[in-house]
Amino acid sequence: MAGLAERAHRVIVLAIQVVLGVELVFLVRDQQWANVLLVLALLTITLTPLLLRSRVSLRIPPEFQLLAVIFVFAALFLGEVRSFYERYWWWDIALHASSGLLLGIVGFLLVYVLNESRNIDLQLRPGFVALFAFLFAVTVGTLWEILEFISDQTLGTNMQKPMRGDPSGLTDTMWDLIVDTLGALVISLFGWWYMSRDEDSFIEKWIRKFMEKNPSLFRD
Repeated sequence: MAGLAERAHRVIVLAIQVVLGVELVFLVRDQQWANVLLVLALLTITLTPLLLRSRVSLRIPPEFQLLAVIFVFAALFLGEVRSFYERYWWWDIALHASSGLLLGIVGFLLVYVLNESRNIDLQLRPGFVALFAFLFAVTVGTLWEILEFISDQTLGTNMQKPMRGDPSGLTDTMWDLIVDTLGALVISLFGWWYMSRDEDSFIEKWIRKFMEKNPSLFRD
């Protein structure tokens, strides 16, 4: 299964890079320099794990990498460059729900790292692990909304995506926070339910892969 995940990750990332490369040619031709910079940044992001593999000892399972790349591609390339935010009203909502789920998984991962670290004597109950994952996801989502507000106010961007009848962007911000929270709640309850039953969820399987690939971070 691990080999299949790695192959799927390579194929999908390569396909995304080809799409970005083709789009870059057309953007340069049309002199859309802001989008050119955005696509170049996306290409750099998709290449970062490969470039850092020989320099950084931390190993991220392919499932984590694939989800992160797909999310960034959907949010920045499809959302911003291809204007999916304007073309599809539900695109922003779907991405924020996904971010809540992804950040919740990262929250679980952080707790497992702390719980298994050689340098920290910590044993946590499933309820606390789930609560931490939930609060971590909601906090990061809130910080992102603050960043959007600052960017719009200082740089004149349109990250808050004001809705009809609400040019201030407050309604969009509140819906983003609500959807982030619901996504975080779903993944946290899911993880808590599996841990309480002493069964492995896909979250724990992915985390176990992370632990196996990075034994230096954990107890012997």
